[in-house]
Amino acid sequence: MTSTCLNCGRDEREVPLLSLHYRDRTLHICPQCLPLLIHSPERLIGKFPGAEALHPADPDE
Repeated sequence: MTSTCLNCGRDEREVPLLSLHYRDRTLHICPQCLPLLIHSPERLIGKFPGAEALHPADPDE
């Protein structure tokens, strides 16, 4: 089974993927989509379980 980015759907043959372990699941995200998870998690609602409960990083911290 080939892993794919949870946002863009590209697979590990196309781009490097980072593994995320969250809520007893392993998900993958590519480096290009990682800023969405950090700064705009609301854009991942429906793609990342629990994204609606995540808060964007505070650039002042």
